[in-house]
Amino acid sequence: MAKRVGAKGARSARSAKGANGAKSTKASAAKSAGKYVYLFGAKTDGNGGMKPLLGGKGANLAEMCRIGLPVPPGFTITTEVCTYYYAHKRTYPSSLRPQMEAGLAAIERQTGKKFGDLRNPLLVSVRSGARDSMPGMMDTILNLGLNDQTVEALARKTGNGRFAWDCYRRFVQMYGDVVLGVQKGAGEDHSRSRR
Repeated sequence: MAKRVGAKGARSARSAKGANGAKSTKASAAKSAGKYVYLFGAKTDGNGGMKPLLGGKGANLAEMCRIGLPVPPGFTITTEVCTYYYAHKRTYPSSLRPQMEAGLAAIERQTGKKFGDLRNPLLVSVRSGARDSMPGMMDTILNLGLNDQTVEALARKTGNGRFAWDCYRRFVQMYGDVVLGVQKGAGEDHSRSRR
């Protein structure tokens, strides 16, 4: 037997539907608002249309992965983290670190290397990106993951100690310049090491 729904019942049904729709939209927004790390590689979370969230480089890397170009795996930290940092007294969201650790684990699985490993170390590069191109951006840091022990592992793995130690030199130089603000000596040109 069909049940007739009067105007009052119909209005209540619409209100309930609207409330549930709003509720699920809010839940989705809250859920996505806490995502600060987007993977690219075998699994790619973003795309080329997400430049405001992933920055120019991050969006382009995601799109290159989506169209099948051979891009080494990595992850992008969203521009929302920068906004959060300045809005919350120069602190980071509590969920950022575990998301970054999960991102690093994803890179390790795809490459078969491990960050800090003394036999097969994973080295990563850190590059800045923004919603819009701007002068004075942070320079790239290459070879993050090298230290006094992993450089020896890289030398053994490649059979080329000179190459390994040059990679380490470049890392120390870039980290000193970009992170610690150590100035270059007069007359030194390190532009080649920033590629």
